[in-house]
Amino acid sequence: MITKKIGFIGAGQMARALAEGLLHKGLLVPDQVLASDPSESARQKFHEATGAETTPNNLDVVRRQDVVILAVKPQQIPKVLEELRGRVAPEKLVISIAAGIALQQLEEGLGAHTRVIRVMPNTPALVGFAASAYALGKNAGPDDASLVQQLLEAIGIAVRVDEKLLDAVTALSGSGPAYVYLMIEVLTDAGVRHGLSRDVALTLAAQTVRGAAEMVMRTGQHPAVLKDQVTSPGGTTIAALAAMESQGFRGAVLAGVEAAWRRARELSQ
Repeated sequence: MITKKIGFIGAGQMARALAEGLLHKGLLVPDQVLASDPSESARQKFHEATGAETTPNNLDVVRRQDVVILAVKPQQIPKVLEELRGRVAPEKLVISIAAGIALQQLEEGLGAHTRVIRVMPNTPALVGFAASAYALGKNAGPDDASLVQQLLEAIGIAVRVDEKLLDAVTALSGSGPAYVYLMIEVLTDAGVRHGLSRDVALTLAAQTVRGAAEMVMRTGQHPAVLKDQVTSPGGTTIAALAAMESQGFRGAVLAGVEAAWRRARELSQ
C-alpha cells in the first residue's frame, strides 16, 4: 500500500491507466487520488474509471497531493510549468510523462529545488502491459526512485536509465507498439492471402505475437535461441526466415528504430 496522495495534472488515457492500475492492485484507494483537467469530459471519464475526485484547477492538485504526475501533452507543458512555478513545495515529488521534455526544462520551469523524475511509458499501459523507463532529476533520491518504480510496476514493467538514453527508449518501446501492430497487420494480410478469414487470421497473428513475447519474458532465453527451436532443417520456418531476410526485414527494423531515435533527439532539443 502506498501511503502518499497521488495527483494527476491531466486526466487523459495515460493518467487513467496509471490510476486504474494502482487502484486495481490495491496500492491506493480512490480517496488518495485527485486529477485536474480543463475538460469536463476528461474529468468525468477519470471519475467513472477510478471513483476518484477531479478538479478543473491544477493548483488544487499541487496543494493537496504528495506526488504530482504531469500527464499533459508536451505542447501544454510550458503553460503548466509557468502556472506551477514556485508553488511546488520541496517535499513534493513531480513525475513527468510528457515525451521529449527534458529534466532541465522541468526543473528550471518549476524551480531549482524541485524533485523531478522523467518517465517514458508506452500505450500498452492501458491494458496493464506498459514498458516504461525513467530518469531521476538532480534533486530526486533513492526513495523517490523506489516510489516511481512501484507506481510504474502497477501498469507493467519499469527500468531506470540515464536521461541521455530516454531517446533510445522512445525509439524502441515508446514507438515500438506501432512496429508490432504493423507486424500483426502484415501477418493477418498474409493469412487472408492464403485463404483464412480476416477474423481468424487476426486472432492467430495477435496471439502468436503475444505468445512469443511471453516466451521471451518467462524463459529468459535469447530470442535467437527460441527462434532456432522453431526452425527445423529444410522446413517451413527456415524457408520463411530466408525469404524475409532477403527482403531486408532485419535492416528495415533497425532503420526504423534509428529514424525514431533521430526524431526523438530533434524533438527533445
